[in-house]
Amino acid sequence: MNHQQLIELGLGYPGTSLRYPFDPELPVLYVGSKMFALLRTHEGVESINLKVDPDEAWVQRESYPGAVLPGYHMNKRHWNTVVLNGQVPDEIIASMLLESYQLVVSKMPKASRLLLFQGDSPSSV
Repeated sequence: MNHQQLIELGLGYPGTSLRYPFDPELPVLYVGSKMFALLRTHEGVESINLKVDPDEAWVQRESYPGAVLPGYHMNKRHWNTVVLNGQVPDEIIASMLLESYQLVVSKMPKASRLLLFQGDSPSSV
């Protein structure tokens, strides 16, 4: 999985947008006004920072040592960095992206969540 595939997948979720708030080379996926994925490249290797349940963060890191790391420049309890080097299967990365989106949505005020899903069922996300 690469940045372009992750961006396309993420933009398929209700209420999402792609922005560049920090740098033109640093795309960020947002749901509403909150980020749920930050994509970066370091020394030619793509990675993605994703929000994670703190109880799951260490499990992911232990399952994929060297490929899932504490979130780079993020709160290390709530964010993981996933190195896109092929070590983590694409379906697991897609699942992590969806989980990040869902965690951010779950913390939004109810009115904001309802606006996201006008015409869509929240349970389908």
